[in-house]
Amino acid sequence: MNEYLRQLSPTQQVAALFFIVFGLLVVVSTAAFLLTFRERRNPRGDERWQRELAHFRRLLGTTWFMAVIFWIGWALGETVATVLFALISFFTLREFITLSPTRRGDHRSLILAFFIVLPIQFWLVATARFDLFTVFIPVYVFLAIPVVSALADDPNHFLERNAKLQWGIMVCVYGMSHVPALLLLSFPGYEGKSAFLVFFLVFVVQTCVLVQHLIARRGSLPGEEEKAAAEDAGASGAHLKRVGHWLFRDAPAAPHVSRSFNWRSWAIGMAIASVVGALFSFITPFRFGQALAVSLLACVAGSMGHLVMKALKRDRGIPNWGRRGVGVTGANGLLDRVDALCFAAPVFFHSVRWYFGA
Repeated sequence: MNEYLRQLSPTQQVAALFFIVFGLLVVVSTAAFLLTFRERRNPRGDERWQRELAHFRRLLGTTWFMAVIFWIGWALGETVATVLFALISFFTLREFITLSPTRRGDHRSLILAFFIVLPIQFWLVATARFDLFTVFIPVYVFLAIPVVSALADDPNHFLERNAKLQWGIMVCVYGMSHVPALLLLSFPGYEGKSAFLVFFLVFVVQTCVLVQHLIARRGSLPGEEEKAAAEDAGASGAHLKRVGHWLFRDAPAAPHVSRSFNWRSWAIGMAIASVVGALFSFITPFRFGQALAVSLLACVAGSMGHLVMKALKRDRGIPNWGRRGVGVTGANGLLDRVDALCFAAPVFFHSVRWYFGA
């Protein structure tokens, strides 16, 4: 079956993936929508259940967003896809900076970041200058930013301000620029199919994050609510609840950063997403084992990056980058949707390029 799928033309593979991915999304989204009409019987338990359903629908919305971005990028070609990801990078950096304090002395550095560094980085990607684009920001830009800040003659919180801007550039520009760079990789016998690498990366990372959140939330019932749910379910239901509680629930690994992140749900999310990636090896130049390995690498990087961005949000005292309901940046919560991808893309890109010599 895998070999048969590999022999399909790029157009046929795209058509098959289109029906599989969007078909599953439509089915799951419809089911989630219908569940909102469920009759409420237990006020306390149902209120929590509705919150969990709302959270799941937000994660589902993120999945829709990532899927649509991929299809737009594939349909419009490499150049337009690079511009599209450059715009996403611009708005995510804007969210990052807008929700962080800045001073007058930062204005020159911000102009450098938005209107010089970002265009040059994506131009280097579009022209496939891989050796330069991988070091342009970590070397040249990281040296230039503090020089420009020093010339602004504002030493107050100098290190903190520059570190904040450098970190924003690293995540939002450097990390995101590796996504369209995948379109330009070339493999023997894989000509014309590089767009599938972008889909593969987005699909695997999003699956990992989605599964991890669902499992962590599944086992997060407090003691009193868990007892009430068990009483409603009866003796057999209580036994199944205890089994599910043992399987899914674990103490948070970093409770001050994220109450939902624990090692058990993380490991299950890694395993499921890696296997899913291996099953989709037919759209990649990888064999089954290779697809499993690179999926695991991408999932580890993406999930840890998602945790890091949660720590940054806690430091800023905000629940999400978009400030729901306020609309500070005009791209409400875009960084929340792509933060895991920004961390996973560089690791995936360089691992694939090194292994295959692309």
